[in-house]
Amino acid sequence: MRSAKRIFLFLAVNFLVVITISVVLNLLNIRPFIEAHGINYYSLMIFCLIWGMGGAFISLALSRQMAKWLLGVKVIDPTTESPDSKHLLETVYKLAKNAKLSAMPEVGIYESSEVNAFATGPSQKRSLVAVSTGLLNRMNQDELEGVLAHEITHISNGDMVTMTLLQGVVNAFVMFLARILAFASSGIGKQRENSSNSSYMSYYLFVMLFEVIFMVLGSLIISWFSRQREFRADRGGAFLAGKNKMVSALEALQNFHKRKDLSAEKPALQMLKISSSKKGGLLTLFATHPPLEVRIERLKNS
Repeated sequence: MRSAKRIFLFLAVNFLVVITISVVLNLLNIRPFIEAHGINYYSLMIFCLIWGMGGAFISLALSRQMAKWLLGVKVIDPTTESPDSKHLLETVYKLAKNAKLSAMPEVGIYESSEVNAFATGPSQKRSLVAVSTGLLNRMNQDELEGVLAHEITHISNGDMVTMTLLQGVVNAFVMFLARILAFASSGIGKQRENSSNSSYMSYYLFVMLFEVIFMVLGSLIISWFSRQREFRADRGGAFLAGKNKMVSALEALQNFHKRKDLSAEKPALQMLKISSSKKGGLLTLFATHPPLEVRIERLKNS
């Protein structure tokens, strides 16, 4: 039942993105970019920017709600009388105040045996910090505070918006370059009025081929930047909670990861979390998080 709900939500969000962007393109009077004389580069650029950036920002706007739906995050009521929930709220609020956030984030808990946490949301005023029950049950107070400080730093640094901007720019460039190269490779630009259906078919096939190639290359850039933001969040977490607590949190995560492989976790959510499963070889280039041992060593030497 939960899987069916997730599939429905995924399809609904993508449908919303397609409809919204199509309406925007129509309102801006963006016409087909392949014309009789060739490519209208201005129309193509606007088309790619709207699709690339629009999809990324719609996803960002819905990120907080989607996290609640997909993971079943239960937001803690600020007036809760539960000692554990109240303590978690107070810890997050203390760190948020020290980080000088413009507003207190929502704090939530989701049922999962994984030991992890994440922060998401389109802005500081609409942010969410969520922790798993596995983390709450298996980490001590110092380790928990280190994890939460790391997530608060993500919010303070505006990492969600920065990653969305980067993803949107990469999306736009991928679409733009793929269509230019597909136009040149398919031959439909030579004598467009005599172009056959097979030429248009080859054009669309080339578009898909080049998009896959450029998306792989773009993923390298996005993954590299994501790893850098993790290092920054570790340093920020050390500043807010203390270096010892941040190091202890990372060491605890390292120990938990040695006992359990998280590769089956949802990959779409891994970029949000404080750690992800270990990758080796070339796959390291596509990892959104640096190896925990590297993060620990760098933090100790900072």
